[in-house]
Amino acid sequence: MFDPASFARDGFSVVSDVVGPAELSALIAAVEAIRPGGSALDRAGQVYASRNLLDDVPAVRDLSRSPGIRALVEAVLGPGAFAVRGLLFDKTPGANWMVPWHQDLTIAVKARVEAPGFGPWTVKAGVPHVRPPVGVLERMLTVRVHLDADDPARGPLRVIPGSHRDGRLGALETQAWLERVAAVTCLVPRGGALVMSPLLLHASSTSADESHHHRRVVHLEFAADSLPHGLEWNEPSDSEVATR
Repeated sequence: MFDPASFARDGFSVVSDVVGPAELSALIAAVEAIRPGGSALDRAGQVYASRNLLDDVPAVRDLSRSPGIRALVEAVLGPGAFAVRGLLFDKTPGANWMVPWHQDLTIAVKARVEAPGFGPWTVKAGVPHVRPPVGVLERMLTVRVHLDADDPARGPLRVIPGSHRDGRLGALETQAWLERVAAVTCLVPRGGALVMSPLLLHASSTSADESHHHRRVVHLEFAADSLPHGLEWNEPSDSEVATR
């Protein structure tokens, strides 16, 4: 059960049974069909990460519109919220990594437009990314849908509850949070989701699971507002998709 009040306090929530069995099977088939190249990254021919899923994989766009996902998003951002980015992560023994403590501070946009409060700029997989003002991030939400059950050996996400309430954190502020508040390990069941603020401090370790299990996560980002100064979100809104 998702509790908006607890989410506002902690900055995250683990929710079970967000995606039903049939929808989950279709989603797994869709991500397994992703081939190396373009926005997809691979090792030895096995795709372990991919960007631009909302545009490239129709099943992920459908997921972002599904009743289970929309209920979570609208409880935080309201009915006008829309999906702005979709990513895939699959941590396996052949593609294993750790992520240090950080906040998600950049967004993907269609083109670089110099605008006050936006910067620095980077390019990832050919797409411009920029750090926006904190107010933009405060009006965003991340929903991480797990296609496989998490367990402690597979490098699950760890979070620092409440850290999203302090805006953008520098190195000293991050260290203070780590010393003051105990990290929580988020074990998400198959078909469940981790709902979190992009400003929440989070990290993960490498997977210690040597049984070649997948840890597939579809990472969806939602926003409540259009961007100012002529900037546009990179992945198409539902209204843009409808006109194609």
